[in-house]
Amino acid sequence: MAAQQTGPVVVGVDGSESALDAVRWAAAEAASRNVPLRLVAVFTPLPAAPRHDMGLTAAYRDQVVTSQRGTLEVAAEVAAGAAPGVEIGTELRTGYPGQVLTDESRSAVLTVVGSRGLGGFTGLLVGSVAVTLAAHGESPVLVVRGDRAPDSGLPVLLGVDGSPAGEAAVGIAFEEASRRAVRLRALHAWSDVVVDPAVAVLVDHQAWETEERALLAERLAGWSGKYPDVEVDRVVVQDRPAHALVQGSADAGLVVVGSRGRGGLAGLVLGSVGQAVLRHAQCPVLVVRG
Repeated sequence: MAAQQTGPVVVGVDGSESALDAVRWAAAEAASRNVPLRLVAVFTPLPAAPRHDMGLTAAYRDQVVTSQRGTLEVAAEVAAGAAPGVEIGTELRTGYPGQVLTDESRSAVLTVVGSRGLGGFTGLLVGSVAVTLAAHGESPVLVVRGDRAPDSGLPVLLGVDGSPAGEAAVGIAFEEASRRAVRLRALHAWSDVVVDPAVAVLVDHQAWETEERALLAERLAGWSGKYPDVEVDRVVVQDRPAHALVQGSADAGLVVVGSRGRGGLAGLVLGSVGQAVLRHAQCPVLVVRG
C-alpha cells in the first residue's frame, strides 16, 4: 500500500564506525524500497593559502580528498555486502556536512546518518550533523543509534502527539511497519504537570485518559484500512512523551517521531521531544517533518 517512491536513499559517510552502521541501514532501506543508494562524503573547504605557502595547502587538500575517496570506497564495499544488488553511487562534495546533507535530502526518499561522526566527543550522545539534518532535512531523516539490525523483527514505535502536523509521521510509521512485516506500537503520552497544583485534586484523571485514548484513535483512524497487514498496539500512558518514547525504544526496532508536536513554537524546527529521543533512544530514530 506504500506510495511509489522516487529518489535515492542518501547516507552521509565520514569513516567512523557510526557512519558505517548508517551505511548498512541505508543499504537495507534502499533494497527494501528498490531505489539506488547514494553515498556522500564531504570535504570541508580549507582557508586561503597564506603567502609563501610553498604549496603545502594544496598538498594537504589533495591528501584529504584522497582519504575521503578511500572512505567512500570502503563504504561502498560495506553497502554491497549488506545489500547485494543495490545500485550504489558515490559523491564527494565540498561544503559543511550538515548543509550538504540537507541539500541532498531535497531529492532523497530518505536521508541516513550515524548518531556521531569522527568529530564527536566521547560524552556527546548525538552529533551536530545528525541534529542539524533532523531539524532541516526535507526528506524523512534516519539517525542510526544502538545496535539494532534492520531486520531485527522488533516493532516500530510511533510517537503520536495528537497534532495535525504529526499526521505525516503516522503514515510513515505504518509504511515502515508494513515494509518490515512487524507490529506497530502507537504510543501517546499525556501528563497533567501543567495543571495548577491547587486544582490538581479536582482533575478527573479517568475522564482525561478516556479523552486521550479517543485522540489516539482519531489519529490512527483510516490508516489501519490502508495497511490491513499491520497489527497495531495502542498504548496510552501518563508520562512525559520524551521519557515514554525513550523507555519504549528499549524493545523497538525503530522509533518514528514528528519534527514538532502540539507544544512546538513557530520558530522551532525540531521539538524538544524529538531532540530528547535523538539523544537518548536505544534504537534508530526516524524524524518526519510535517
